[in-house]
Amino acid sequence: MQQYRVIISGGGTGGHIYPAIAIANAIKEAQPNAEILFVGANGKMEMEKVPKAGYKIVGLDIVGLQRKLTLKNLAFPFKLMKSLSKAKKIVKDFNPDIAIGVGGYASGPLLRKAGGLNVPTMLQEQNSYPGLTNRLLAKKAMKICVAYDNMDRFFDAEKIVFTGNPVRKTITDISGKKEAGRKHFGLDEETKTLLVLGGSLGARTVNESIKSALKGFQENGIQVLWQTGKGYIENVKAFIQEHGFTNVKAFDFIYEMDLAYASADVVVSRAGALSISELCVTGKASVLVPSPNVSEDHQTKNAMALVNQDAAILVKDDEAIETIEGTVVDLFNDNDRIIKLSSNIASFGRPNAAEAIANEAFKLMRN
Repeated sequence: MQQYRVIISGGGTGGHIYPAIAIANAIKEAQPNAEILFVGANGKMEMEKVPKAGYKIVGLDIVGLQRKLTLKNLAFPFKLMKSLSKAKKIVKDFNPDIAIGVGGYASGPLLRKAGGLNVPTMLQEQNSYPGLTNRLLAKKAMKICVAYDNMDRFFDAEKIVFTGNPVRKTITDISGKKEAGRKHFGLDEETKTLLVLGGSLGARTVNESIKSALKGFQENGIQVLWQTGKGYIENVKAFIQEHGFTNVKAFDFIYEMDLAYASADVVVSRAGALSISELCVTGKASVLVPSPNVSEDHQTKNAMALVNQDAAILVKDDEAIETIEGTVVDLFNDNDRIIKLSSNIASFGRPNAAEAIANEAFKLMRN
């Protein structure tokens, strides 16, 4: 049996990292003796999350180019040159059969050098509007795996494969986990449950909106399971304690996402591509609050793909603090609406996306 050697590069946020890990897991499931090396950016969350998933990772000193004038941009050319040099050495030393880019700073230098050394390259684009790194790398990539229609606006149509976004295997089937999930998080097993997600790093607007709504949630018999992000957890815990809320379980990060989704009746979430893919696969009635602080407002575009099919509810970021409580309470009071949203969003789910992407990688390696 051939031993495939695969480099997967990218990261920066959970929206890049977890699809990358899902792809790696699918490759290992199909070819257990495959050698997989991750390449990330030093100081970014992939350097912690990837080893926890059981994979080796090497870091580049690459940073993003700031959109506004800042002294940090002066260091960019030097860090880029250093990263390109290190990326070339990584590719030569590891000698991969393929390099897969999932977006994020590190994938730029790594895939550029891999392509220059005649290694086949493949991209996985999570969003409805691709990031700059993937748009630049697309010219040399042999295949581009996407999750949204009409991506030929950005990429060569002949390279595009519609696979959907890969999600963690544990999340693809959460049936029968509700009781275990609520027990795990210390939630009441019979109470209506809201799951709040602001992305892997947390989201200020989402957190402030939920803080302003907790009293109303408690009065309406709604308990909250809340991932705040590491930078917000102390503030949130102090707020909960100060006001004596007993209907909230707050965590900086939730690793057991299958149990979190299984516990939830309704989800409030940012509209990053990974979050949306997980909501589709789990079939959760969702209130989406897209971040306005992303390139080309792609989270709103992600969200509208569902909202236009009556598969989610949209709350604008600048209106969330005033409207999130009423929107969520009204939804909990309309069980038929919850059922319809859940059914409609589930129709977008692609539980086998990781396997489809792995298969495209194997095709390129065999050829």
